[in-house]
Amino acid sequence: MIEFDNYMSPGRHGHLVGIGGVSMSSLAEVLRGMGLVITGSDTSTGSNVQALKAKGFTVFEGHHAANITDDIDFLVRTAAVHDDNPEIAEARRKGIPVFERSQAWGVISKDYKNALCISGTHGKTTTTSMCTHILMAADKDPTVMIGGTLPLLNAGHRVGHGNTIIMESCEYYDSFLSFHPTVAVILNVEADHLDYFKNLDNVKKSFRAFAERTPADGFVIANCEDANTMELLRGIERKVITFGLTDKADVYAENIEFVGANSSFDVMYKGTKFTDVTLHVPGMHNVKNALAATAASICLGIRPNAVKYGLAGFNGAGRRFEFKGKYNGADVYDDYAHHPGELKALLDAVELLNYQRTLLVFQPHTYSRTHALFEDFVEQLRRPERVLLAEIYAAREKNTIGISSKDLCERVEGASFYPDFDALEAALRAEARPGDIILTVGAGDVYKLGEHLVKETE
Repeated sequence: MIEFDNYMSPGRHGHLVGIGGVSMSSLAEVLRGMGLVITGSDTSTGSNVQALKAKGFTVFEGHHAANITDDIDFLVRTAAVHDDNPEIAEARRKGIPVFERSQAWGVISKDYKNALCISGTHGKTTTTSMCTHILMAADKDPTVMIGGTLPLLNAGHRVGHGNTIIMESCEYYDSFLSFHPTVAVILNVEADHLDYFKNLDNVKKSFRAFAERTPADGFVIANCEDANTMELLRGIERKVITFGLTDKADVYAENIEFVGANSSFDVMYKGTKFTDVTLHVPGMHNVKNALAATAASICLGIRPNAVKYGLAGFNGAGRRFEFKGKYNGADVYDDYAHHPGELKALLDAVELLNYQRTLLVFQPHTYSRTHALFEDFVEQLRRPERVLLAEIYAAREKNTIGISSKDLCERVEGASFYPDFDALEAALRAEARPGDIILTVGAGDVYKLGEHLVKETE
C-alpha cells in the first residue's frame, strides 16, 4: 500500500477535493506551510474557499476531471467525496494515489513530539479550543486543527513552530484511527453515527482502538463519570488520567459557583489544588470540558498559571453557544448541537441563565441519526417553552427511512413544524419578545435564520 508519508516533501503537488471544508481548508494551509504546492476544488464558494483564494491558493469551482493535471502527485479527499467523483475517477485513471483527509492529518501528527488528540461524541470542538487557549498562554506555539472557528485564531487551524499539535479527533468512519496521539482525550462515548457504526458496541470498539494508538509512555484522559468510556478502557495498558466533578477523579472541581453565564471553581489534582479557574462560557458541561483540558495540560507539563489564564481568555468557539445579537428584545444564540446528549448539555446550561422563555429552533441532522435516537430527541425537545422544528438536514444521506421532523413534532406538545425557512422565520418574528432566548440549533444551515433576524435590526 502506498503511504502518504512518501509525499510529504517540499515541492510535491497535492490536490484537495472538497478543499472548502473546515478540516480540509486547514489541511491545505498546513501542507503549504510545510513547503508543498496545494490546489483544490469545491462545489461551494463559501467563506473558507474565499479565504484560501485570498491567500493565493488555486481553487476550482466544482469537481471536474480537467482539474486533475499531470503535475499532480496525489489527491486528498473528504469522507463525503466518493469513488464516482470525476476528479477521483480521473486520478485513478492516471495512476495518481488518492488519500483520505484523516490519513494526511495522521502523517502530520507523527512529526510532533506531543500530539494532543481530543475525541468524544460531543464537546470536542470546545475542549480542543480550550486546549489551544491554554497552550498559547503557555507560549508553546502549537499547530492546531479544530472542527470549527476559534476567535483567538480567527480560523479553525494554526500552523505553529513548537513541538505540539492539538487535533480535534472525530470517530466517524474511524477517522481518528489514522492519528498518532501521545495524549488521547475521551470526553464521552454515546451511540452516534449509526449509519457507519451500526451499534454502540462498535462505537466503543473504535474508541478503544483510538486509546490504544497512544504509545506505552503516552496518556489517556478519560471522563470517569461516563460509564461507556470507563468500560471500554477496562484493562488497557496505558496510563489513564481521569477527570470529573468529584474526588473520584484524578482531576476534579471544588467550590463550583455559577453567576449568569460565568462559572468559577478550583481545579484539584489528586487531592491538591492545581489552580483556580474562571470560565466565561455557561453550563456544567463546560466545567467538565475545562477539567479535561486541564488534565491534558498536566500531562504535557503545562504550568498552572497558563491553564488559569488560558481558560479565562476563552469565550467560546464558533457555533458553540455563539451570541449572534438581539431581535425584538430577545437574545439570539446559535449552537451546533445535533445529538441528544449535546441538546441536553445546551438546555441544562440555558436553564441557569434565567430567561423567561426558551425558543428552540431545531434542525435535525441526518435521517439515520434522527431515526436511531428518536426517543432521546423527543425527551430533550419537550423541555423548552417553545419548539420550532425545521425539516431534517439531509447532509450526506437520502431519506430511505421516510422520516421527517413532522414526526418529532407530533410527539412534542406545543411544537410546530415548518417545511421551509421562510415560514419558520415569520413565526419567530411574530413570537420573539424581550426576556426570550432564541436558540438556532443543529449542524446544518439553521444558523442562517438567526443571522438574518439579527441583521434586520442592525
